[in-house]
Amino acid sequence: MSHFSMIEARPLPGKKNRSISWRSREGRSVIYQIVAILSALALVGLLVRNTLTNMRLRGIQSGYDFLLQPFGIDISETMIEYASNSTYLVAFFIGMLNTLKVAVIGIVLATLLGVLVGVGRFSANFLVRKVCYAYVEFFRNVPVYLQLLIWYLVFTEALPDFDKAWKLGHFYLSKNGVSFPWPVWELGQTLALIGLAMGCVFAIFYRRRAKAHFDQTGHTRPVWAVSLAVTFAFMLLGWLVGGAPAEWNVPKVGDFQIEDGGVFSPEFMALLCGLVFYTASFIAEVVRSGIASVSLGQHEASASLGLSKSQSMRLVVLPQALRVIIPPLTSQYLNLTKNSSLAVAIGYPELVSIANTTLNQTGRAIEALSIVMLVYLTLSLITSALMNWFNASAAIQER
Repeated sequence: MSHFSMIEARPLPGKKNRSISWRSREGRSVIYQIVAILSALALVGLLVRNTLTNMRLRGIQSGYDFLLQPFGIDISETMIEYASNSTYLVAFFIGMLNTLKVAVIGIVLATLLGVLVGVGRFSANFLVRKVCYAYVEFFRNVPVYLQLLIWYLVFTEALPDFDKAWKLGHFYLSKNGVSFPWPVWELGQTLALIGLAMGCVFAIFYRRRAKAHFDQTGHTRPVWAVSLAVTFAFMLLGWLVGGAPAEWNVPKVGDFQIEDGGVFSPEFMALLCGLVFYTASFIAEVVRSGIASVSLGQHEASASLGLSKSQSMRLVVLPQALRVIIPPLTSQYLNLTKNSSLAVAIGYPELVSIANTTLNQTGRAIEALSIVMLVYLTLSLITSALMNWFNASAAIQER
């Protein structure tokens, strides 16, 4: 064989042999993965079969047919119409909505508070810096369960009765919770919400254009002012098109409680405050570590361009810190959502509380817990997907 033919017989650089033999490293890894998956499926199947067999031998009923039976117990706080003869399926849906309500509001408030405290850790003011440090060290080292109980005692024992409620305008704070004016819902409010969604979409696209403009020219555009103005204009337009309804349901002190208006119950407020203050302490540390990861040269470079400290933090430091902040921030959002299950200790009717009541009434423990697991898994996957999208959009792009 000639030297030329020997060279031709060699594989070209960078080319891989696509045929995988089971004796090769890649082939064995595929076989191991297949065996692991089949073993896991076999184990799950064995557990399910044994569980069903044992339940049948002991006369324990199984199945999800109970979901169409009447729940039979009043739920203290609902976001949709509910009667005692409503089904278990409706009760679980109400529990999921209550969990969503505290999770969404809690994530927003915890993020705002956590970012403020995290940025405050770098304040030039000694008092602000130490107050932020004390907040973080106190709230993250006290168990969240204990914090929920403390907040529950505050809202049910420390606050005044309804007839002596603290009043600020048309807002009332008492042992009945927080009462506030609520609009009488008509078409105008629905169109205003649609306008709010359109304004948020506009704000996302305008922020991207403003960032691209800043990267090209170095000049900033008023992102927040323009976004808020356009969003308000969309909402106002929807409200006007819907007939401009202006009727409000205003709370007032009644004979036995504060009547009318919207209300956040003491249980909801205790849960919300406990989760927000606890989670915000961890978010503050996440934000602090993210800002600390940005080199000092970035601060000096932004100062040399004439940017103020607030502009430097908002336009230079935080965008670079997001790559460090977002992954652990996602974990804190997931923790807040799952920690809402502790509300069963203070009587807030969220998903786990409804599941416990269902378990006691029907004995369908596996079915009730499987619904809880499915709901929390779905919420966690949705939260992770949204945060992964945000992480990808906030990533620093190489030129």
